[in-house]
Amino acid sequence: MNTPALPPRYEIRARQTATTVTVYQAYRPDIGLPAARDGRFPEAWKRDRMTWIKPSFLWMMYRCGWGTKEGQEVVLAVEIDRSGLEWALAHAELSHYVRDVHPDAKAWKQSLRAAPARVQWDPERDLDLNLLPYRSLQLGLSGEAARRYADEWTVSVRDVTPLAREVHAAARAGERERAAALLPVETPLDLAAPRPVRRTTPASDT
Repeated sequence: MNTPALPPRYEIRARQTATTVTVYQAYRPDIGLPAARDGRFPEAWKRDRMTWIKPSFLWMMYRCGWGTKEGQEVVLAVEIDRSGLEWALAHAELSHYVRDVHPDAKAWKQSLRAAPARVQWDPERDLDLNLLPYRSLQLGLSGEAARRYADEWTVSVRDVTPLAREVHAAARAGERERAAALLPVETPLDLAAPRPVRRTTPASDT
């Protein structure tokens, strides 16, 4: 019997269309409910603070405890313009220093301060929220990127808290096939993101 091949260690997987990508966030009700109702983030959403978006539904479930953690009770599926995500990734820096990626720690810090987006790779999760041996993208947006995300890139906002509860209930009841069938279909994105991997060729000075 053949064992299914695992995804690459660093790969962006998301629910997607030809023009959009869906990411997930969780907020307290006074932010999440108006956002879902109006299809855009309310004025109370802080555009001058860093916000983290996650293309993985199950990683979001791990982060928000299936929508049970305080301040994360409303789980949102935010459909954003694909070109916006491309812009963010093109202007992103890794969230931590990697010796074989950056010239030195000082150069990385300077790049991180200037970058409006930052990439973090965290272990993907299964239906029980256990670690998987490959990574899931978190993308932090600040400054220009956060403002563009809220006011330009957002196509739609949906409250998927009921879906989170249904998947969780099915998984807890041992109905794993039903739980898995409820999950959003996330496929690899043909987009590049900074990865903490060893260089195979010297870095260019240009």
